[in-house]
Amino acid sequence: MIRDDIKAALVSAMKGGDKDSTQTIRLIQAAIKNRDIELRTAAKAPDDDTLVTEVLQKMIKQRRESVELYRTGGRAELAAKEEAEIGVIERFLPAQMGDEEARAAIAAIVAGLGASSMKDMGRVMAEVKARHATAIEPAKASGLVKAALSGG
Repeated sequence: MIRDDIKAALVSAMKGGDKDSTQTIRLIQAAIKNRDIELRTAAKAPDDDTLVTEVLQKMIKQRRESVELYRTGGRAELAAKEEAEIGVIERFLPAQMGDEEARAAIAAIVAGLGASSMKDMGRVMAEVKARHATAIEPAKASGLVKAALSGG
């Protein structure tokens, strides 16, 4: 399980004296703990690896947005710190689909649902998330679904 890998990596980073990785892994654990607390009252909690993957993807998305803002603001040192955190977080994500593989999976879903226009975007995205939540980053999936539904 991903959660166990994160715990083991924290111990390893602490023993190795890698302060940056230790700090980032503690941030990951805090985000996962917050998500666990949010889901205490939920009727149905997602699979543990799916939950952790969603948290990690959200953290990466936030950091990529920060990198962009820091670069436009001329703060290269802060952008570099965020990129280093992205690198640590990505170590725990399951293998992501390549572009061609993701396009093929989305095309199969579009064909299976009989989706033909942008009005079907919600149905297609729900099915993509249900089948490939851990293998395709949501932002990437959204772009590929838009392209598939608009005939691109």
